This record gives sequence, C-alpha cells and structure tokens, in this order.
Amino acid sequence: MGISIEQAIIHEISQDGQGQMRCRLRPQPLLNTSAVETMLEELHQTYSSKAGKGFGFFGTHGDDGEANDEFANALTSYRSGDLGFVEFSGKASQLLQQELAKYDFSQGGFLLMSCYTSMTSDFLFVALLSAKSSMTVLDDMELSQNNHLDLSNIQLAARIDLTEWQADKSSRKYISFIRGRAGRKVADFFLDFMGCVEGVNTKAQNKTLIHAVEDFVASSELTKDERQECRNKVFEYCSERADSGEVIEVKDLADELAESGMDSFYDFACGGSYELDEEFPADKASLRSLKKFSGTGGGVTLSFDGGHLGERVIYDPVSDTILIKGVPANLKDQLDRRLKGE
Repeated sequence: MGISIEQAIIHEISQDGQGQMRCRLRPQPLLNTSAVETMLEELHQTYSSKAGKGFGFFGTHGDDGEANDEFANALTSYRSGDLGFVEFSGKASQLLQQELAKYDFSQGGFLLMSCYTSMTSDFLFVALLSAKSSMTVLDDMELSQNNHLDLSNIQLAARIDLTEWQADKSSRKYISFIRGRAGRKVADFFLDFMGCVEGVNTKAQNKTLIHAVEDFVASSELTKDERQECRNKVFEYCSERADSGEVIEVKDLADELAESGMDSFYDFACGGSYELDEEFPADKASLRSLKKFSGTGGGVTLSFDGGHLGERVIYDPVSDTILIKGVPANLKDQLDRRLKGE
C-alpha cells in the first residue's frame, strides 16, 4: 500500500547557548528523491502499525474553553491556496517552538511535515523526530560517529485526515496521534501546539462493543460453539479494520453477523444503554478478550483461548479456583523436574 507524496519538509527546533528554544527553518520543500520516499514510506508504515493511538479533532483546550486555532487556521489557509506549504510549515514550527518553551524537559528535535495521499484520502503527517548517534566503519577501517534520524522509534507524531476534516466538520476523529509513554505532559505539548483535543476514547468504545457482544450472545439461543463463532467473527472483522486503517462500523459488523444467522445485533447494540458510537477506530489489544482470557496478579500469569473455558479450563467462582486439564507439555516438563528435585 504505497503513498503518493505531495510535499515534505524538515525544520529544526533546538536550544541555543542561553537555553532558549530556536527554529532553524528550511527555505524550500524536500526534493522527492528516493531517500525521501523511502523515509516517508517507512514512517507511514511504522505509524499505521502503532497500537493504541488516540483520536481527536481541532477543538477547545483548558477550563477556559478557549480554542487554540492558530494551527488549524494556517492549515485552512494552506489548503485554500492562500498560504504556501513552506510558509505553513514554518508557522507550525514557530507554534511548536512556543509550546516547547513552556517546559523544562524540552530538547527539541526535527519537525517533519508531509502531505501525501494514501488510498483515497489526503493526509498531513506531523512528527517531531530525534537524532540518534551511531558508529560506522569508513573505507580505511577507521570508526566514525554520526547522527541519523530515529525513524523506528517515533513517539511524538500525529496524522490528520484532511479529506475527512474538510468533508465532515462534525467529526471528532480526523486526527490520530501516538499516546506518549512518559506522562501526559510530555505527550500533550505536541497536541496543544496543533490545538488537538481527544474526541474518541478508542479503548472505551472497543470495551463497550465487547460488552454488547457478550450480552448479545448471552441473551440469544445460540449454542456454546455458535457463541464462540460470533465472538470470532467480531474479532476477525475488527482486526481486518484495524489492519487496513478503517474504522469499525457497527451497522456493517451487524450485517456480517446476520449473514451467519445472528440477526438483530445492530438493534441490540445501538438500542440499549451501551452509548456505542456508530463508528469508531479499532483497538486490537482490547479486542483480544473476545478470543482469550488472560490475567496477572500475585506472581501468577494465566492465559488461555476462550474456547477452552468449560472444557479444558474449569472455573469455580465459589471456591475461587481454576482447574486445567491437559497441562501444556513444556510446563509439565518444568513441573516434573521441580518435583523430582524436591
């Protein structure tokens, strides 16, 4: 699944000798060389495969409810032709510099911005990349240290679906972003400079869908195998959506189930008290509970396929115990060795 690059540019934001954040702006776009194409293809694939992304829209921030709309206004001017790509990206760099200056942890980096088309949508990709030191061996077998962009470990990146943004102003999910690992403050500055607000709680929507599916099969007259088949179909549909970058559509999912004789899921899910959106992004980590049971606590980790419950795995809630029939061979070998040693 290739991308068609329209524009791309890199600006640098760094600290000067006095510890102030400064922009070094590139005066023209990057040439569409094979190096640039390879880099953006890699970033597109890496970003698309990132799990647990958040989704949002251009909105209001803070308790005062004021909109930080400078980035959105500049983007609007660029898309309407009133502002060139270089000027727009320079404005974005200055907005990010101003936001970074508010924090003590800021080290800056290289702001990459690219407009490209993938499938039928136009996207704006925005990422703050860091440089990574590496060693190389020269022709005379001497070692040389150099810096390169760390493309495989992007942590601060967002992608705006320009087609959805311009077609549906009421959408609350046309911006996707990587959730920061180092705490909300580190991740939020990147969203704040764009004026992005989280609009869809992806994990919550996926967990609500799972809850609706479990209630649906519990209230049906399906056999045990048919219930598990229903769960498997939901998992397969949602996983395919996640892999292709498409959203889960509840009506579409219901139609898939109806083809297998499982009617009325749409009315059940949307007519109840589940507060399930008509469509939302897939979260594969949350959806795994349709296929597997897993848990960790007190030094014990347990995971098994849902189809084994009631057969190889017997759960007794009264005695708070689980009986496993047919211990996995590698675990059995470890246990037998320990018993012999004792």
